[in-house]
Amino acid sequence: KGFTVYNKMYMPTYYKSFVDDYWSLVKDVTLWDVAGERQVEIKGNDAEKFVEYITPRDISECKIGQCMYVLLTEKDGGIVNDPVLLKLSQNHYWLSIADSDVLLWCKGIASSKHFEIKLNEPDVSPLSLQGPKAPDVMENIVGSWVRELKFFNFKEYKIQDIPVVIARSGWSGEKGYEIYLCDGKLGNELWEIIMKAGEEFNIAPAAPSQISRIECGMLSYGSDMSIKENPYDISLGRLVNLGKKADFLSRTALTEIKQQGNTRELVGVEILGEIFSDYVPDHLPVYIDEEIVGKTTSCVFSPQLNKTIGLALLNTKRNLKPKTIAVNINDKVAEAKICKLPFLRNK
Repeated sequence: KGFTVYNKMYMPTYYKSFVDDYWSLVKDVTLWDVAGERQVEIKGNDAEKFVEYITPRDISECKIGQCMYVLLTEKDGGIVNDPVLLKLSQNHYWLSIADSDVLLWCKGIASSKHFEIKLNEPDVSPLSLQGPKAPDVMENIVGSWVRELKFFNFKEYKIQDIPVVIARSGWSGEKGYEIYLCDGKLGNELWEIIMKAGEEFNIAPAAPSQISRIECGMLSYGSDMSIKENPYDISLGRLVNLGKKADFLSRTALTEIKQQGNTRELVGVEILGEIFSDYVPDHLPVYIDEEIVGKTTSCVFSPQLNKTIGLALLNTKRNLKPKTIAVNINDKVAEAKICKLPFLRNK
């Protein structure tokens, strides 16, 4: 019933309603068309060297068949994207990207530094199977081995002669798999196979759930981070390895930022008082004593918690010890409090 544009493609946002789709996700199992999460393929003698250069995370220990969550950063430390990296073979990687033009950015860097690589967007389109019954559905399709697939690992496979990569991953707080279709002509056929296998488990079509991901403290590029934020701003300094052996683009900038100390921090917030069950806009100013100290980045109503919750970027130079803040929502000032993340932990 709703669509958005993601990496220049239409992508569904909900089917029944945001809340109905959410309950299907947390109680049963849902299938998402997330083909808009495009892949950037990196192949060649310098593929590993190139990936090391564009991310501050050390990927040298990444094994074939393993996924890694990485941040791509500009020279000044700004975040370009937060993809999942997949290592398919030696010097062959995919970046499964969020919504920004990563391929063009990568080509610019590769040209300026003369990396010996080939960059392209392969014919790969993901589906995401998420929910507590996702392992049951996948076992129906491919067999019991899939239950042993470790989190953030993947396997190349064929589902009724349809070439796929099956990864134990997903942008939700539930168990799940991402099925990377490697032949775009067979998308409808693959969808029907999965939906048929999930009938006995009450499978429903859905889309990435903002409610679930905020409950679990998962970030969204464009809302919770952008080129204007660095990894330390969004409390993801753990993904920065300043001392890694490989050279990387943002080393100087991120080293200076680390030495100077954080100026912002990503936190959870609970909006008190009246429950805002309707849409709550992103990027609302946050106040302490009428002084703007930051902004919300994402807010939703959580049916499980029966609360309006969200994420916020706050100025760490301001004394936040009172932990009581105010948010202006639809011209109404609502009291809020700072919370630890995640709000829920399900996986």
